[in-house]
Amino acid sequence: MIDRIVNANASDEEPQEVELEATLRPRDFKNYIGQERLKQNIQLAITAAKKRGEPLDHVLLHGPPGLGKTTMASVIAHEMGAQIRITSGPAIERAGDLASLLTNLENGDILFIDEIHRLNRNVEEVLYSAMEDFQLDIMIGKGPSARSLRLDLPKFTIIGATTRTGSLAAPLRDRFGMIHRLDFYTPEEIEQILMRAAHILNVAIDNVAAQTLAKRARLTPRIANRLLKRVRDYADVNGDGMINETTSRQALKLLDIDELGLDSADRSLLLAIMDNYDGGPVGLDTLAALTAEERGTIEEFYEPYLMQIGLLERTPKGRKLTPKAYRHLGRTSSQDSQAALL
Repeated sequence: MIDRIVNANASDEEPQEVELEATLRPRDFKNYIGQERLKQNIQLAITAAKKRGEPLDHVLLHGPPGLGKTTMASVIAHEMGAQIRITSGPAIERAGDLASLLTNLENGDILFIDEIHRLNRNVEEVLYSAMEDFQLDIMIGKGPSARSLRLDLPKFTIIGATTRTGSLAAPLRDRFGMIHRLDFYTPEEIEQILMRAAHILNVAIDNVAAQTLAKRARLTPRIANRLLKRVRDYADVNGDGMINETTSRQALKLLDIDELGLDSADRSLLLAIMDNYDGGPVGLDTLAALTAEERGTIEEFYEPYLMQIGLLERTPKGRKLTPKAYRHLGRTSSQDSQAALL
């Protein structure tokens, strides 16, 4: 999964690749393409908070990976004129780690916690009072001599990001004043993102090539930018550096990414359901065993996009392929075959 170019999770890339991705991120709402309703709601909240001279209410951003949750947090901080500290749930192992982060914040600062659903439960409980009362209760000492100390914290804002809102404890979820979902982008929005990224990277690309890449970027900006960089490499080695329709299609064929943005792993999953279970329904555990993938991997990385484009559906009995999946793979379902005989 990690090596797939269409994996929307942030990968452990080379430092220069990570730095390059950071340069492609918009810094304000003016340059942030897509998520219009979310931007309107956040802009309204920011304007109201600045007018009152108060910190922004705590924000929870959720949705599939690669849609811009970290970028949105940075944009919010920029629009608020605030400093942002970035960490992740797994990095905060103990309550002391959280206390160190919170006590070093200034009034109005923003603490962004990625993968907040992976916070340790003990850390989570400490965070409750910090978010609600801006106070931190810590224990000093052990045994009979242990005592509780309450520290006042600056007025700060927590921005949490998660791909799995169902894994968040209800008390933590309830302490966020704003909860917003980031949706998949439209092909037109992805095309705009590609053109903007090409301008920043000083890459020559025509409109037809941008449309071709946008259709295969799985409606996800991170994947779109990753494809652009790989197609740029192909154009530099096998052409004059110009990305046109021919160059883009040849590069995508080499990457084994089809017209809908599916790679060989996606097609293998669909074919496994098709060939072994006649299109389904099939249970998630059975599907995980059949594809040698974990349940979470299928739920987080395969299903969201396959369902978004109408190739897969969830039913009470399990996962099931749609007629569109058969058409895309050039197959005929057993139901269609029986209907043809009647």
